[in-house]
Amino acid sequence: MLVKACVIPLLYLDFEIRRDYIIANLCENRNRPQLNCNGKCYLAKKIAEAKKQEEKQAESDFLAKLLAVSTDMPPLTSTYNNTNEFNFTFLKPVKFSFQNQFVSFNHIQDIFHPPLA
Repeated sequence: MLVKACVIPLLYLDFEIRRDYIIANLCENRNRPQLNCNGKCYLAKKIAEAKKQEEKQAESDFLAKLLAVSTDMPPLTSTYNNTNEFNFTFLKPVKFSFQNQFVSFNHIQDIFHPPLA
């Protein structure tokens, strides 16, 4: 997550460090100096690529989470035997619930009551 937040600032840093090289070799408008592009076209292209990649990653993360939540199949485990056979086992989820005797909902009456003589 932290890496995603650092990508665009790192692109700006890279642009500032290698500005002369980018202007001379990578700029799309290097043959037209009257446009005063100075490599900004290259920077804009790299930022657009980074944002597009970030959107793709966010979409795939969302789909993975959606599929993980929406499937009700228990996890599948496999064991490998030396006889080139796979044995698959479905794990059954364990149901757990609190008992009412362990939960008290009447805390206020335990605290606020008339003085005892």
